[in-house]
Amino acid sequence: MQEPTFLILTALAAGPQHGYGVITDVREISAGRVVLRAGTLYAALDRLQAEGLIADDREEVVDGRVRRYYRLTDSGGARLTAETERLRRHTEVATTRLRARLAGGAAFHGLAGGALSGRGLAGGAA
Repeated sequence: MQEPTFLILTALAAGPQHGYGVITDVREISAGRVVLRAGTLYAALDRLQAEGLIADDREEVVDGRVRRYYRLTDSGGARLTAETERLRRHTEVATTRLRARLAGGAAFHGLAGGALSGRGLAGGAA
């Protein structure tokens, strides 16, 4: 899953939001590192809707303009959960390897396989 998709789904996990709300939330979640432009966001929202990961929630008129709200579907929640778990596993491996490196590598060099060798990751090494 691409990072913008992950961040959009994460933003919608908090509840339904309109496009500008998603843009603002993604910027906040990523500490300003990811800034979505409106065209990029709406193309992604269309794709995510086509994949069944998000759905229209409601529309409201604000200052004469229609504001469409989007929500995470159950399928979108399951996909976000799976991606979060995948990233968590990768983070655990990276953290363990960095700790071993800082400790002089003794813990890392003594392992003969498993998660720390990369073979224990779902989908192979990153």
